[in-house]
Amino acid sequence: MAILDSKGRLFGKINILDLGAALVIVLVILGIFIFPGGSGSVAQVGSQTVPIEVDLIVRGLNILDTQQLYTRGFAKGGKTNVIIRNQPHGQIEIKSVEELPRTVLVPQPDGSIKELPEPNRTNNFSKDLRLTLAGKAKLTDQGPVLGNSKVKIGMPIELDGFNYNFNATVIDLRLQDK
Repeated sequence: MAILDSKGRLFGKINILDLGAALVIVLVILGIFIFPGGSGSVAQVGSQTVPIEVDLIVRGLNILDTQQLYTRGFAKGGKTNVIIRNQPHGQIEIKSVEELPRTVLVPQPDGSIKELPEPNRTNNFSKDLRLTLAGKAKLTDQGPVLGNSKVKIGMPIELDGFNYNFNATVIDLRLQDK
């Protein structure tokens, strides 16, 4: 009796293509469940953790009472939840909060332009804020990483807390020495 007959069957019973497909399926199942691979992101390989300060700017935050935001929401020394590229990072410390003054450019009679404070309006609910957050980041060859997301100047970060949820933009990064 031949090992492989004219129809491609082993010992006249099992088709060699079916045997190959079954072997591939078994190897895939073993690969998924027995050897699932490493955990953690590639960005964490060969990195060190360093303290970082991130400056954020919030333009045009529509809010009625900023004092309620400062007392119940975030304050210096408090914490806020950070979401970077739809990936929750966790809580990070709020180092400082500063409300930026609103200004307008006013042309002068001599042709120059002067920046003056915006006149008070009773229906002005739009505020600009500058926040400084402090935390720990992993330092990689491509830059600092908070959670599993790289942090770079110009990228949006979502801040979420007890009574707020808004986006801010990174304007500065400061890495501290250990």
